Amino acid sequence: MTKSWQTKLIHSEAKIPEGYKSLATPVFRGSTTLFPSASVVNDHWDQHKIGYTYGLYGTPTALELAARIGELESGRHTILMPGGQGAIALINLAMLQSGDHILLPSSVYYPNRKLTTQLLARFGVTPGFYDPLIGEGISALIQDNTRLIWTESPGSLTMEVQDIPAIAAAAHARNVKVVLGNTWSAGVLFDAFDHGVDITMQAVTKYIGGHSDLLLGSVTVRDDAIYQRLGAARQVLGCGVSPDDCSLALRGLQTLAVRLSAIEKSALQIANWLADCLEVERVLHPALPSCPGHEFWKRDFLGSSGVFSIVFKPGPTKEQVHAFVDGLKLFKIGYSWGGVTSLVNSYNIGRIPGRPPYEHRIVRLNIGLESTHDLIADLQQSLPNLRA
Repeated sequence: MTKSWQTKLIHSEAKIPEGYKSLATPVFRGSTTLFPSASVVNDHWDQHKIGYTYGLYGTPTALELAARIGELESGRHTILMPGGQGAIALINLAMLQSGDHILLPSSVYYPNRKLTTQLLARFGVTPGFYDPLIGEGISALIQDNTRLIWTESPGSLTMEVQDIPAIAAAAHARNVKVVLGNTWSAGVLFDAFDHGVDITMQAVTKYIGGHSDLLLGSVTVRDDAIYQRLGAARQVLGCGVSPDDCSLALRGLQTLAVRLSAIEKSALQIANWLADCLEVERVLHPALPSCPGHEFWKRDFLGSSGVFSIVFKPGPTKEQVHAFVDGLKLFKIGYSWGGVTSLVNSYNIGRIPGRPPYEHRIVRLNIGLESTHDLIADLQQSLPNLRA
């Protein structure tokens, strides 16, 4: 068939040499997936079982990232979502229905709290909140209709390390599934499944991405039935991920070990320095005895990462704490963490039920890859702003 030049633009027969190999994973972009014949056209989401069907369910770039995250977390299946909060929402929407009861630690990531109390509650899901240090005592809070227990270790902002094995044992005795937000450990410093967790999620945005330039979330499981529920829910929600973001995350994985090692060392040095500052009441770093649940970190974790909080002694006003944050030169103000740039944010948690009475005195730090000496000097030069 002779083709016009217009048709050649779409249906080219140009050839290039075969056999190219590279250390980089190719970036496969595409929505339409081509089938060899009409008889095999299928719209199933599980492309591991029946082959590629539609770009929404992942190109080879996305599936490789998912497989590699699952491998690192010792899981069997990983599903990617466009962000960490998307991963949280997928778990809740896939695993819960009207009339169910869900338990969350009072230290839970605030958007997860909002999702539960505002959106899920509208659809008949009843939330309950528990002391993150409750351990096996959570059995007293489990109801006949409890279906899911969220854990987050360490907790957002207040950094409580939870006794995950004790919570999981109590939950499984009542046939309740346990979910863990495992971003702080990057999925490698805490073995979720070995400690009884059924579903683990990460904001891949953070340590795996590593450079503050992508948004991705992951959900990893071992159980095939849970995987089918998650995959079916993801399909009808229509949540696809960018292959370009997946490519950046694959690149981030290659340097994750060296970044975490450097960040751990620097964060510990800074945390110990802050613990000796007269202005500081408490350092909430899981590797320090001053952090609630430190004994569980020591028992269960392989190491620590770079996010921790400090609580100032009573005295400074909210405006003075803001002045301390604003006075920092190297620490930038912003949400998210896990990148190479150090970040700082101040919070007021006094009105959140179940949170410690730190009110406006708590500040969270994310330690990046700057010189540890320079970061300490930056903190030191801004501390006088608490008294200004």
